[in-house]
Amino acid sequence: MLDTVCYVFLLFIIYSFVGYILEIANCSIQSKKLVLNRGFFLGPYLPIYGVSCLLMGSFIIRYKDDLLTVFVMSAFVCTTVEYITSYVLEKIFKARWWDYSDKKFNIEGRVCLFNAFLFGIGGVFFTYVLNPFVLTIVGKLPILVLRIVSLTLIVVFLVDVIITITTLYQVKVSTIKFKKRDVTQELTKIIREELAKKRDIKTNFFVRHMLNAFPWINLSDYDNPLSKLKRYSIKGIKKKQK
Repeated sequence: MLDTVCYVFLLFIIYSFVGYILEIANCSIQSKKLVLNRGFFLGPYLPIYGVSCLLMGSFIIRYKDDLLTVFVMSAFVCTTVEYITSYVLEKIFKARWWDYSDKKFNIEGRVCLFNAFLFGIGGVFFTYVLNPFVLTIVGKLPILVLRIVSLTLIVVFLVDVIITITTLYQVKVSTIKFKKRDVTQELTKIIREELAKKRDIKTNFFVRHMLNAFPWINLSDYDNPLSKLKRYSIKGIKKKQK
């Protein structure tokens, strides 16, 4: 049982990392500059890709002899995961983390046909190239190495989740105008102005990471107990010592 958990989690992390790299490449191309920070986790991984790949590896791989079926099912599975993720995040954090309302053939701005097409292509690549390669490499790992690497990554991932959730509850995303158009630049300006008023918050690594990953994030109540931890950032301490 332990070995199975370690094996599956390692695959999850690998595919999440690959997804992270793909997001960086995609955003860098669109922004015409290098974008290194994607996703709200601190680590270089996007769990939505890890989950999608595990689902494809479990259900779609059996249809690998039919290219069209693999393409269609990959598009459906990944689009469904993206929609559910968007919906759940919005319900939990009252935030819309991405919006495709400006894209044609979108559903509530959560998913769109163009992304589904890309997911289909990605699923084909995953089924015929990436997954066989990764399974071969991971399958050759000694059991002891597999356990050590996987258990270490599990601890790191859980710590990341705790830190991220804590940070998310210290920020607030404004969605008043976000339903119909991209207001990233407008909200970014508001955020920077707000940060300038709160110098102790400006030095907080986790908040800055979140703002860089999702620049439309707006500030919330920083007087709660958790926010007091921010005052102990390196720059904050030096400032107090003066």
